[in-house]
Amino acid sequence: MNQRLLILVVALASLTACGGPTETAGKTPATASGTASGPSQSPAPSASPAEDVAGQLSAVVDTYFQENIKLNPIFASFIGDHRYDDQLPNSIGPEHRKKQLELEKKYLAAIREVDKASLAGQDLLTHEMFEQERIDTIKGMKYPDHLMPITQFFSVPNFFATLGSGASAHPFRTAQDYDNFLGRVDGFSAWSDQAIVNMRAGMQSGVVRPKVIMEKVLPQLAAHLQDDVTQTVFYRVVSEMPDTISAEDRARLTEAYEDAIGNKVVPAYRRMHDFIKDEYLAVASDEIGLTSLPGGVEWYNFAIKQTTTTDLTANEIHDIGLAEVERIKGGMESIKTQVGFEGSLSDFFDSLRTDRRFYHDEPEQLLDSYRALKSTLDAATPKLFSNIPEAEFEVRAVEPFREKSAPGASYSMPAPDGSRPGIFYVNTYNLSARPKYVAEALYLHEAVPGHHYQIALTQGLDLPMFRRFGGYTAYIEGWGLYAESLGPELGMYTDPYQRFGALDAEMVRAIRLVVDTGMHAKGWTREQALEFMMSNSSTSETRAIAEIERYIAIPGQALAYKIGQLKISELRARAAEKLGAAFDVREFHTQVLQDGALPLGVLEAKIDRWIAGQTT
Repeated sequence: MNQRLLILVVALASLTACGGPTETAGKTPATASGTASGPSQSPAPSASPAEDVAGQLSAVVDTYFQENIKLNPIFASFIGDHRYDDQLPNSIGPEHRKKQLELEKKYLAAIREVDKASLAGQDLLTHEMFEQERIDTIKGMKYPDHLMPITQFFSVPNFFATLGSGASAHPFRTAQDYDNFLGRVDGFSAWSDQAIVNMRAGMQSGVVRPKVIMEKVLPQLAAHLQDDVTQTVFYRVVSEMPDTISAEDRARLTEAYEDAIGNKVVPAYRRMHDFIKDEYLAVASDEIGLTSLPGGVEWYNFAIKQTTTTDLTANEIHDIGLAEVERIKGGMESIKTQVGFEGSLSDFFDSLRTDRRFYHDEPEQLLDSYRALKSTLDAATPKLFSNIPEAEFEVRAVEPFREKSAPGASYSMPAPDGSRPGIFYVNTYNLSARPKYVAEALYLHEAVPGHHYQIALTQGLDLPMFRRFGGYTAYIEGWGLYAESLGPELGMYTDPYQRFGALDAEMVRAIRLVVDTGMHAKGWTREQALEFMMSNSSTSETRAIAEIERYIAIPGQALAYKIGQLKISELRARAAEKLGAAFDVREFHTQVLQDGALPLGVLEAKIDRWIAGQTT
């Protein structure tokens, strides 16, 4: 699948976001209006010209969506469309990239044939968003990220292991499901060989990843180099094969999986591992900034615009970050005084990093600390929200093969049909880097009323498929960080250390604005970025390294959180000021959430119209 969609899937699960009923193989999914695609029907005689244009719009965006998921079958699996479960595309290969570009250009031309002047409301919003997404996708494809297809933070090899272990979107319920995944094994093998070809091309053109992050990729790949196939994560679905599968199929599939794992999967990981170790690292860059690569300045500016959905420059974002760091630091000083700590803020950070009372002794204790928050938050959210999502979620530990480089927590969306819950992943690696005092803020961000709440609600919206299943990182992550700020209103942060944890989490997002732009636009070194993070937060060295190397791996992505949160908070303050006693926070949250993930400018214009409608 294309890079934007794949990152969307993994981050939102993201996205990284949501959907309708599960579709069976060979069945055409329902369109946004709820009717199955089929032979065209004549419009009702009473249809107005505006209705005709709206119908034309719906046909364009729905047909694009169906063609796009066919080209990107992993995304299809995530949204409950299982027609393509036997495919994993060579998404970084020239043929696939050509098809994707042709698709984007075809539908950019098609949407421009729809008379935007005749549209209003959601239809107008759909037209504007669809056209801009096609423009941005076409522009983004000129940047050669396909020549650098692997990082320690995100990679198809890591994703494929999660998929094949039964812990992700590919179902393993029937013999057909198992047979389908064998087709994806072949696709992964082809993708892996293409990745080596592409990286060699990148070596020739100077488009290579920094050495410091590629060194972290090697142990991730090495984790799958098992001589005994039964010890791989891919064998888990064999050992846990449902009893409903016949004995004949069980025997056949067991043999097929042992052959596929031993002769296709493990060799693919080995080829990738050995290539990076023996060839790639020797020419990997000692520079960490995207702007050090050919065309890197324009590339990073594009990444900023895509991530933040604003016209902010790197310098402007850097200055916003510095100001936010100072503001948050003032709140930290107040808490330090409240708890009676004598010493500097830096000393306070050191104390929090080393005092064992702030850390769990066992991984399960860490997981249970998050699970314990569920009943409290479930009871409190109706104070601030009038709509409550029905989908459930689970708290799980990050898998061992990726825990060393994974973030402290992340969220993966539920299956649209309810067959797979949302997943709040908690990293239990190195418990000394996972303080207790961040638990409430992390739960609010990843679960309720953060990512799980926003994404699960979006599943039920009556919107075109590309909006229900898409998203903008600044909105999604901005909402997650905004959700953290709701803690006091939801009965959280009564303990000063939990309140400090919320400030510390917000501080990390402010620091991101400084260090991401610092490394990718201002020539900062990795060491400078680490020192800035360590001196302005209680972040442990282990986590700080993982954070900084994440920003090196995916330039610009970390800018989304604080920029999005600042905009949502600004809009709430504006609404409260202008509406006065008539301001209803539950209605404000409904207005923010009821259209799915939007570009920040579009969200602002929409909220301004809502405010104006309340005051007239």
